[in-house]
Amino acid sequence: MQPYREETQRCGRIEVICGSMFSGKTEELIRRLKRARFAKQRVEIYKPAIDTRYSEEDVVSHDHNAISSTPIDNPSSMLLMATEAEVVGIDEAQFFDMSLVDVCTQLAAQGKRVIIAGLDMDFRCEPFGPIPALCAVAEEVTKVHAICVRCGALAYVSHRIVEGDRRVMLGEQNEYEPLCRDCYTKAMAEK
Repeated sequence: MQPYREETQRCGRIEVICGSMFSGKTEELIRRLKRARFAKQRVEIYKPAIDTRYSEEDVVSHDHNAISSTPIDNPSSMLLMATEAEVVGIDEAQFFDMSLVDVCTQLAAQGKRVIIAGLDMDFRCEPFGPIPALCAVAEEVTKVHAICVRCGALAYVSHRIVEGDRRVMLGEQNEYEPLCRDCYTKAMAEK
C-alpha cells in the first residue's frame, strides 16, 4: 500500500522530446505547454538566448506556431526564475551546456514537470550537448521523426547542406535537410 500523498504535493518528472530538425520537436513542446496552461498550471518557458531565428523571445516552430518564453544564457537562471512554476518548458536544449542536466534534475526534485525539446544528434551524427544525458535521467523520452527529403523514409539526422565545420550553426531549410540513414550515408560519400 502506498503512503498517502497530499494533493498539494506534486511528483516531479522530466520529459524529453528529441529528434532531427523538421521533426516537430518544438510543435510537440508547444502543444504540451499549452495543454498545461489550459489546465491552469503555472508554466514557465525558456530558450537559449543565442536562438534568434524566428524571434528574440518567443519559442517558434518551423510552422510558425509560437509561445512566449524567456531567453537565457545559463541554465542555472531557471532555478531562480521558475520558483513558482509547476511546469518548466525548455526549447533547443542542445545549445545549453551539461549543467542543464543537474538543473533539470533539481527542478524535478522540487516537484516540477520539466519538458525539454532538442536535437539528439548534430549534423555529424554525434550526440549533441546535454540531450543524451537528459534522455538517460528522464521518465519519458519521445523521439520524433521528420521525413527524409530524398526518399520519404523516416529521417535520422539533420544533414548540413552548406559549408562549415562549426558544430553550432543556426539554420533552417536552406542550411539543413532531414535524411534517413541510407541517404545520409550516400550524401557523405558524395562529399
